[in-house]
Amino acid sequence: MQPTTAQETIWRIDLSDETATLDLAQRILPLVGANELLTLSGDLGAGKTTFARALIRLLTGDGQLEVPSPTFTLMQVYQTPAFPVVHADLYRINDPSELAELGWEEAAEGALLIVEWAEKAGSLPADRLDISLALASGRDPQQRVATITGHGAFAVRVARARDIQALLDRSGWGAARRAFMLGDASVRAYERLTKPDGEKAILMISPPRPDGPPVRNGKPYSAIARLAEDIRPFIAVDHALRDQGLCAPEILAYDMEAGLAVLEDFGSEPVVDEQGPIPDRYGEATAVLACLHGRDLPAHLPLTEDKDYKVPVYDIDALLIEVELILEWYAPHVARTPLSSSARAAFINLWRPLIQQICAAPTTWALRDYHSPNLIWLPEREGLQKVGIIDFQDCVLGHPAYDLVSLLQDARVTVSDDLELKLLTHYARLRRAQTPDFNMTDFVHAYAVLGAQRATKILGIFARLDRRDGKPQYLAHLPRVERYLAKDLAHPDLAPLRAWYETHLPRAVSSRP
Repeated sequence: MQPTTAQETIWRIDLSDETATLDLAQRILPLVGANELLTLSGDLGAGKTTFARALIRLLTGDGQLEVPSPTFTLMQVYQTPAFPVVHADLYRINDPSELAELGWEEAAEGALLIVEWAEKAGSLPADRLDISLALASGRDPQQRVATITGHGAFAVRVARARDIQALLDRSGWGAARRAFMLGDASVRAYERLTKPDGEKAILMISPPRPDGPPVRNGKPYSAIARLAEDIRPFIAVDHALRDQGLCAPEILAYDMEAGLAVLEDFGSEPVVDEQGPIPDRYGEATAVLACLHGRDLPAHLPLTEDKDYKVPVYDIDALLIEVELILEWYAPHVARTPLSSSARAAFINLWRPLIQQICAAPTTWALRDYHSPNLIWLPEREGLQKVGIIDFQDCVLGHPAYDLVSLLQDARVTVSDDLELKLLTHYARLRRAQTPDFNMTDFVHAYAVLGAQRATKILGIFARLDRRDGKPQYLAHLPRVERYLAKDLAHPDLAPLRAWYETHLPRAVSSRP
């Protein structure tokens, strides 16, 4: 293992030829951004200019861009779609004060700095990425050695990049082209891998979740809400779903400590189109849940040869802290409504007995994110295998109505009342075929309670994503979620809770069912 400390990570890579140097630029691309420093050092003729040219071309998206060495101009500025890039060679600088004459500070504002002979600029920032290129000691003049050192904040990024490449190399995907895919609303990210022969897979990057500040009893929100802390739940639940005959992706390789996995690529055919849910596909997705919920499922899942993973219980603490998100984020930042301590206490007191009743019911695996963005349609497969399930690491032992309401009250896609009722009926019919004593009245009550709970939580989450995380795109879904909430609160058993919303957060229920 190459050295790693809290402030420094070193990664050495053998480069066999110029093409390998160009590939190195592709590896470095996701590590750098605006207002950051990349220093280049190494032997004369070792490939610093070749590397810098390749990286700048990738950043600008122009594979033919002229990128001369800045040896004589000292500094070249390039515009990219995201931020400017400054490529500088400070060899001819005798004193850091000379940088002012170059307009260094103005050019560096908001830019990625790629600097050779950076030590000429004086003291260097603690957070920087250094790439040193050296001629290899072997006979082949094409061979180089790159030493990548991440200082400060870059240490974690370099360690992750090193771990990713190690996993890809040992699993046979080292030569694959990597293309970033849209991430989700969490810390996870995804890349599509494509081998030279066209074979595809998905790289999932799911680093251990950092603990947030303690919010209750010394625990962070994620622990109370029973959110996955690392990649172990994904691996265990994936294997468990496949053992049940359902269609979770095959795990081709993984690094449990680093939080990385290479997964079967299901493609990208959705269960929705421009008009909304595709009824037949939603019908199959509903049938998957009915099949799963009719089985006796274990709480302990095999993880390794000598370790099991215990599925956490979706208990009252988890369900309650989720609904409180609406008080913390939606009320002040969207509804612009201050809430008194008595109003907040009344909110919790109304929710508590409803959730206690839910928690007392028999449980199943609640995958928790069972909705259209996480379902892939696989038309070439048969039966329930047509529904590819890709997001389940937050699986808990919870009420079976939770995942059904996640699907039929999709926060990102409008499900019509008619289709929702049709699929509820379809689900009930399938459940009765497996479990003759299935009680639809009790299920509909739980469906309304959990629908209201989920909608309440999502209103808080989407407000938080906007306000805290700078992701305003989620606000576009608020009217849809507000409509679902109003519909769920129309259930007679939820009348007192509905009255609280109408009194204290009328905006949240203004869209009548």
